[in-house]
Parts: sequence; C-alpha cells; structure tokens
Amino acid sequence: MHSFTKILGRGLLAAALLGGVSSAALAETVFNRGNGAEPETLDVHKSTGVPESFIQMDLFEGLLTSDAKGKPVPGAAESWTVSDDGLTYTFKIRQNAKWSDGSPLTAADFVFSWERLIDPKTASDYAYFLDQVVNAKDIRQGKKPLTDLGVKAVDDHTFEVKLLAPTPYFLSMLVHHSTYPISKANYEKFGDDFVKPGNMVSNGAFMLAEAVPQSHVKVVKNPNFYDAANVKIDTVMFFATEDQNAELQRFKAGEIDATYDIPPQQIKQLQSSDASETRLAPYFGTHFYAYNLTHEPWKSTPELRQALSLAIDRDVVTGKIMNAGEIPAYTFVPPGTDNFNGWKPDYADLSQADRDAKAKELLAKAGYGPDKPLDIELIYNTSQLHKNVAVAIAAMWKQKLGINASLINLEWKTFLDTRDKKDFKDITRHGWIGDYNDANNFLELERCDIGEQSTSAYCNPKFDELMDKAARESDLTKRAQILQDAEKVMIADAPIIPFAFYASKHMVSSHVKGWEDNVQDYHLSRWVTVER
Repeated sequence: MHSFTKILGRGLLAAALLGGVSSAALAETVFNRGNGAEPETLDVHKSTGVPESFIQMDLFEGLLTSDAKGKPVPGAAESWTVSDDGLTYTFKIRQNAKWSDGSPLTAADFVFSWERLIDPKTASDYAYFLDQVVNAKDIRQGKKPLTDLGVKAVDDHTFEVKLLAPTPYFLSMLVHHSTYPISKANYEKFGDDFVKPGNMVSNGAFMLAEAVPQSHVKVVKNPNFYDAANVKIDTVMFFATEDQNAELQRFKAGEIDATYDIPPQQIKQLQSSDASETRLAPYFGTHFYAYNLTHEPWKSTPELRQALSLAIDRDVVTGKIMNAGEIPAYTFVPPGTDNFNGWKPDYADLSQADRDAKAKELLAKAGYGPDKPLDIELIYNTSQLHKNVAVAIAAMWKQKLGINASLINLEWKTFLDTRDKKDFKDITRHGWIGDYNDANNFLELERCDIGEQSTSAYCNPKFDELMDKAARESDLTKRAQILQDAEKVMIADAPIIPFAFYASKHMVSSHVKGWEDNVQDYHLSRWVTVER
C-alpha cells in the first residue's frame, strides 16, 4: 500500500503538524505521475513525443477529446454535422468554453491555430497532419497563402472544415495535440513564449503552474474549464523519469502514483508480488529501426537493408528482452487497426535459421562478408529497455553477419533532433504510436513529401501513388486493399525494420481510481481521482 505522505503530501503533513497548514490544504488531491523523458516542448504545434502529449492532454482540449477508455468524445466542440458528400464538417463550439484566463474560446482560435500548425514558418513536424483539409498541403509547401486553408469561423461558436475527400478517420484525428487550439490573443501577446509558466493560457481541465527542467511539470485545476465541477484532481505533478529503475523505486516508496513505464527485467516479479498494481495492455504502436537513406550504403543497397532485418530474431527480442506482452512485428501497421487487412511477408513463415541463411546471402550480394566487414552506428534514446534491445540486436548482427555495431545513447531532446534531421550515420531506434486508429497514420510517414517526420528519407513514387489512390477511395473495403498494397511495396524496399508491436506498461497505485487500460494508452487526469 502507498503512504499518504507523497512528495507534496509529506511537506503538507509536516507543516500541518507544526500548525502551519489548514485542513483545507490537506484535503488537496494530488496525482503524481511518472512521465518519461524531459518534455521537448509544451507547444502543441511543435512537440512530437509521447511524454509531451500526456501533459498537453491535461492542459488543452481539441474539438474532440478522449474518454477514460481512449475513445474519441466531444471536447471543445459539443456537437458537429457532416455534409452528405462527407467533405464539410461543421463543429459547434461549446457556449461556455473558455480559456483559463476567463476569455471565451472561439472558432477564430481554431482557425488561427490550424493556420499556425501548417505555416512553413512554424516548421511543425506535424504540419502534414491536416493534408486532407482543402489547400493544406500546398500551404505547408509554400505554394499557397495561409488564408486559402479550407477552414472558416462562421461565427464565434461555429467552425467549418472542408476536406479534399471523404476521410473516415478525420474525427479521431482531432484528439491529437497538433489540432488543439491556442489562444490567438495570448500568442499575439507573448509569441512563442506563450508556453512558459505565467504566460500560458489553456482550455483544458488544468493549467500550467511550474515547469522545472529535468524535474517536473506541475499543472493545477482550471476553474474556467466547462466541466471543472467533475474534475476530482486539484494538482498533477508530471515527473521526468527516464531511469525506469529509479522510477519504480519512487513508486514503491509512495512518491509516484503511476509510472510511465516498468523496467523489463522486473515485470515477471511484479506480476507476482504486485499483480493488482501492474498494468500491462496492448498498445497501438510499433517498435522499429530506421535506416538513414540519405547515406550510403543504405541509400542504394536494399539487399543490405533486408539482410539486417532478416537476422533479427523477433521472438527472442519480444519474448526474452522486452517480455511484457509485445508481439513480433514484420510489418509497420499494428494488428487490430480499423479498416485494414493485417498481413505478413513471406519470410515471417520461415524458421529463424532459414531467415539467417537468407540474410547471409543478401549480405554477400551487397558486397559484404568476412573479407569486407561492415561497421555501423546505432543510436537510441536513454531507456533501459531500448538499451537492452539494442545490445541484443547488435549481438545478433555480429554473430550471424559479422557486423560490428557501435551503440550510441543520446538524451531525449538531442536524440529527437538528431533522428529527425537525419544527422545520424546509419541506423536509429524509432517508434510510432498511432495518433488515430487508421493505417494511414503509420504509412504516411513513408511518403516522399512528409518532411522531418519521414522515418528514413524513403521515397518511392509507386508507394506514394498507392497512398494517393487510397486517399481518394471512399469504399472502405477497396481502400483497405490499396493500403495493404502500399505497405507491401514499402516493406519489400525495407527502409525500416519493424520488430515489435508495443504493449503499455505501468505501475498504478491502488489509490488511483478511474485509470482504464486502453489501446491508445490515453489517461487524462480529469477522469482520475486519488483516494488516500
């Protein structure tokens, strides 16, 4: 069981014993969350990582939001209508929707925010996210002005969006942080400094109180949130917790109510000793490695790329290294994706010995072997899990192919910058968590024109042609087949090495009520309470 004397609770309790804190202060409900890496930024249009998104979901709210089970539900928009042709969405903004400073949230804020997202000057990695909106792609590529974007504030509480084609996943996209609004008035006052404590206004259930680098982000209940009466948490502390073992010790000491992750080597023991607080669940994401296709030998040697993929024993990686419910991955799109037919490449049915033999053949065909060994660099971000996986895969490459892999660990911000700008030499650890439940959200990362979000600078016009065809197809069955055909083209080219489908792993205190395991791993603090 977890002690009442949590990180903040200890201080309050000590002060109370000295007569310095009222009983009202002691009644404050605090939710202490481990949150992985130090946030890259809290700017909803510029961040890319999962740790940032968890904070942003508490601070901001899009047209739609997530319920406790990870399903899209009305957010800042209380309702919407869709035209018969599926091309025009009209959202009704809540009459009582406000910013945390008490000013009204309007449709004009959404127009401003979506224009900022795709503005080339913003340089958002998620600028492509609105490509299905009329003129959005041409605008982000500098071909048309921002004012041509297919969105309009019909009045203060009516936001209209026009799409290029019927988009079955459009509503689920609107839960994603890149589509959240920021206050136009607040941004005009502070510019990019609007994200700083003391400057930021937000429209979510919480508002920013503190952001201490390498320590924590503190958010407090927003009294101007339209559903504030039903928010049970007063304060949420998001602690930077890259060291999984240290995070687990803080959880066991009662300092953290829910962890961001669990050390892989501790999972089996925890399932036995702390079964009720050990939460493992399927997670809508893929672990993979990505080649830098701006560099040789990767750019022009698909045989070499395929060889390294074949030599990875995915059953060992998922079953003995990760060991938390992950599933071996041979494709990019996770199983269970809506309106998509899952499949596996032919080599997935081979024994690992046969895959290894094929890998050696391809390596020799690419011109490498005992007389010409290959030395490579693999970068990964700070995490015991990612380190363990990298060590295991490097050993497989060495044993089976004679490849010498140097492992380079980078802290989160440096890693993201190095990875996204393709400043690494050979191979990077990568992972993608679906922003909405559709195969397009994974496959579009392999398009020629996707920008820095491209996993490996891959570009095959045949793949892009199929993706364009899928975007125009309204029949979901036909669309599913086209998307599968596109993925088959990409997997054959091997710009990436998928090796595991994610599982979410958390320790959640028995004091925490309302935490629902879900495939998106969304856990907004507004749905949670902590009963000490």
